[in-house]
Amino acid sequence: MARIVVALGGNAIIQAGQRGTAEEQQANVDRSCQLLADLIAQGHEVIITHGNGPQVGNLLLKNELARDVVPAVPLHWCVAQTQATIGFMIQQALGAALAQRGISRVVAALVTRTEVSADDPAWQNPTKPIGLFYPEERARAIMAETGQTWRPQGARGWRRVVPSPEPIAIVDRPAIEALIGDGAIVVACGGGGVPVVRDPDGRYRGVEAVIDKDLAAALLAHELDADLLLILTDVPAVMLDYGTPNARPLHNVSASELAAYHAAGQFAAGSMGPKVEAAIRFSRSRPGRRAIIAALDDAVAAVAGQAGTHVTDTPSPH
Repeated sequence: MARIVVALGGNAIIQAGQRGTAEEQQANVDRSCQLLADLIAQGHEVIITHGNGPQVGNLLLKNELARDVVPAVPLHWCVAQTQATIGFMIQQALGAALAQRGISRVVAALVTRTEVSADDPAWQNPTKPIGLFYPEERARAIMAETGQTWRPQGARGWRRVVPSPEPIAIVDRPAIEALIGDGAIVVACGGGGVPVVRDPDGRYRGVEAVIDKDLAAALLAHELDADLLLILTDVPAVMLDYGTPNARPLHNVSASELAAYHAAGQFAAGSMGPKVEAAIRFSRSRPGRRAIIAALDDAVAAVAGQAGTHVTDTPSPH
């Protein structure tokens, strides 16, 4: 049996077309956790991470609407709050799903910090859009008042952009390992982790940034010495020439081959690109490691080798 880091995509929590009510989110998480429970019932050791984009966006909206009533909170606080909320939902759902299978396990959700470098070039070039769209006049007024960076995002208007620095260490790895050692199923590093930098005095300080969740999942899997990184999303496999009549799925591919496709511009930066990059990094990090990108509903079949795109550090037939 394998140690698997499962990275849940946004569709595991909010489906396309939904408003994202608490009831909708919990129902989606309930369904997702049935799949995770099946993997655990097979004997796999599962560590769970997840996205949080819509949830952070909602908190930023609440900041804006309530700014004249209560003080706004920083972005890294929003990341921490959403980690706790989504972690709670997974605790509830996965605990119940395991109990249905006669399995008694502790599910522990940990608010997790991810270290980034104060020297990362991303600080000089914020690119990650977050929050609401505003007309240019309103966006410029917010910039003047807060010092934030806003940029035009097409016909919908302007949007705040923040740095997306590289994750370099999972600060709370010792706590994660201790929980796993005690037999817990751990939910960690949600939304890429709460971004922190380490100051010269050794203290960690929260920063206004968003860490790519897929790259953080690859780092988490590496640091926990996982055998498999399972990235679950809303498509059944990585596609070449996506959106064209020549679109075709990749089933088995080496990290080197996938990197060549990536360098050729096959995968969009805002969607499949980070997942592909995460799969390449993890599969190259140690001989024998494997990454899979698959649809959420195919989670069990993907681990069994029957679905998804499988990425290894050795050449494989497609």
